[in-house]
Amino acid sequence: MAKPSKTTSATRWLWQQELPIREHCYDYVDRGGAGEAARQLGIAPEQVIKTLVMVRDGSQPFLVLMHGDREVSTKRLAREIGAKSVQASRPDQAQKVTGYQVGGLSPFGTRQELAVYVEASIGELDRVWVNGGRRGLLVELERAEWAAALEALKALAVSCAQPG
Repeated sequence: MAKPSKTTSATRWLWQQELPIREHCYDYVDRGGAGEAARQLGIAPEQVIKTLVMVRDGSQPFLVLMHGDREVSTKRLAREIGAKSVQASRPDQAQKVTGYQVGGLSPFGTRQELAVYVEASIGELDRVWVNGGRRGLLVELERAEWAAALEALKALAVSCAQPG
């Protein structure tokens, strides 16, 4: 297995997990999001998995992995994880806890160990594309690789998607 060409904390983490790395670069567009990445790479937006930093009960950051074409229902998510409230973190908070810039957030190799929740329906996909730790870089994972990565992250499945 060759070492990744675009070394980031995320790709190093994947390498340490002995997961094959298939990198896909695209031209980052400010506020373009997962939809723009999907368009440029010619893939379905629901297969691009966005990494969101959320805050539980006003102070506890955690990650949510969501389809690129959907949004998180914060009320449903709070109910699922037993929190009083859930909200999106501020960009500076997200960068502080993950070590990544917004637009380049990856669930892999974060600065702080964070709880990870993944939208349950993502497990039905045969292949996903997840941010590789910098703007303009997605890492492609097949179902078995994705499952192994989620297991290593100790990710918990939740149902909190709503149309985007």
